[in-house]
Amino acid sequence: MRIRSLVLICAFATGAFAQGSAPISANFTRTYSFPPVGLASSETAQVNVANIATASTAANAVAPSCTGAVTFVNAGGKAIGSPVSFTTTGSQVFSTQLTFAQLAVMGARGEFVASVQVTGSFPPKAPCSLVFSLETFDDSTGTTHVYLGNAAASTASPTPNPVFFH
Repeated sequence: MRIRSLVLICAFATGAFAQGSAPISANFTRTYSFPPVGLASSETAQVNVANIATASTAANAVAPSCTGAVTFVNAGGKAIGSPVSFTTTGSQVFSTQLTFAQLAVMGARGEFVASVQVTGSFPPKAPCSLVFSLETFDDSTGTTHVYLGNAAASTASPTPNPVFFH
């Protein structure tokens, strides 16, 4: 009786392991935060994002596309407004601004942190290699005072790396 039970258990286990498994698929969001930046009453901050992924020449290729959102928080960690969603294709540039009035601080200067959240999937649905920058500029002259940029970031792989992953 024990041998028959053992044979049945082995046969069942072999059948269970022989079944095909579905490919692993996952959606994820990766957040890139700029360091804190000061904004004077005469300045505006702007975050720019662009997808620099190139389109494949394959017959069934999916066009490059990156999706995500830009957020701003004040020195106390409180969100300023709502996240601003973006989708960029090809080398299209998306920009969003933070004015000093939106910062809502007392005095002539305030601190903030900007973040870019990139939404992706594994395996990737579309090529995404996002570059982004933060700049502050003088409202009356347009002169740039602060510029912070990154290297390309690809959402082709969910492996952690803050600057470049592929």
